[in-house]
Amino acid sequence: MTKNDNHPSQGIPLCVPEIRGNEWPYIKQCLDTNWVSSVGSFVSRFEQEIAAAVGSPHAVATASGTAALHVALLAAGIQPGDEVLVSTLTFIAPANAVRYVGAQPVFIDAEPTYWQMNPEKLTSFIEKECRWKEGRLYNRKTSRPITAIIPVHILGHPVDMDPVMELAKKYNLTVIEDATESLGASYKGRPLGSKGDAGCFSFNGNKIITTGGGGMMVSSHRAQAEKVKYLTEQAKNDPVEYIHNEIGYNYRMTNIQAAMGCAQLEQLPDYIAAKRRIAAEYQRAFSAVPGITCMAEAPWAKSIFWMYTVLVNEQVYGMSSRTLLRQLHKSGIQTRPLWQPLHSSPVYSNSPATDCTVSESLYESALSLPCSVGLPPDDQAVVIEQIIAHAA
Repeated sequence: MTKNDNHPSQGIPLCVPEIRGNEWPYIKQCLDTNWVSSVGSFVSRFEQEIAAAVGSPHAVATASGTAALHVALLAAGIQPGDEVLVSTLTFIAPANAVRYVGAQPVFIDAEPTYWQMNPEKLTSFIEKECRWKEGRLYNRKTSRPITAIIPVHILGHPVDMDPVMELAKKYNLTVIEDATESLGASYKGRPLGSKGDAGCFSFNGNKIITTGGGGMMVSSHRAQAEKVKYLTEQAKNDPVEYIHNEIGYNYRMTNIQAAMGCAQLEQLPDYIAAKRRIAAEYQRAFSAVPGITCMAEAPWAKSIFWMYTVLVNEQVYGMSSRTLLRQLHKSGIQTRPLWQPLHSSPVYSNSPATDCTVSESLYESALSLPCSVGLPPDDQAVVIEQIIAHAA
């Protein structure tokens, strides 16, 4: 860890990688055979294994989760001037990917129980703020066509997807699941990323499995996967000659990264079990602490509890989430707030949005706690002890 005001150099980190399997021998195999760049057997193996884990027939490895979102939007035919409906309570990457293709995000509020994109507000916006004309959906205020939805499964828990998919079918909208935080989670028994037209994952350092960086796009559509592969490889049209019919991108994953990913994926069931044990212990410890609300899991969901987060009621608990963050930092315990809702971000302040008061409230009160896969029980006990000690 690097030392700065929000990142203790010693103590209990928020969420760090767990390296305990075949990472060393797989990466050494890359080095020994000189297959270190974006061509190599581990890339195709990792794609196949992620596809199998998610339940999609096709997967394409990318340089990042953001790159996966970008090329998924391109392959879906999202055009400049289109509008894409996006969760407001999320990391900024999906909104940025929408802008990369020249489209505009429209931000949808979270629901208060599981903190995911609110299907009721999504439905209300489409049916009350939009109009259907000649087979296309248009935003009444902007007159721009709405062509896609990006439901973001935040913190390891699913969005309620059935209402989303029903709307998409009714209004001919593409659905790209942003499951970058939720590999291994499921919705009504179905792995996340496999229900929409495409699903995107991230393997950044703090994700449930990591390749140090990198991402993946999965799809049930062969043509879409082939288009994504083409775009990530600089849109090369001839295997020998350097002929390019479209603008492409250097969005490839390296063989070294994929080798690490294969090793990490072997551990995924154990990692999820560890995350769920950590969540259960926090739930047990805080269930009787006034002013602390724990993460909920829907009856139709299996969450991986990727980033364990609580809500801090300042009036009841006795201090705000940010004050608690600072107090825990003094004890060497790293925590973090949720992301500023994207409709409030200066860069997107002029973008259309539903009423987003739930997301704003969650942003003010949420605090993510240490939850590394390898979090020692003694360290978790210290975190719990400190939070209970600071209660009013």
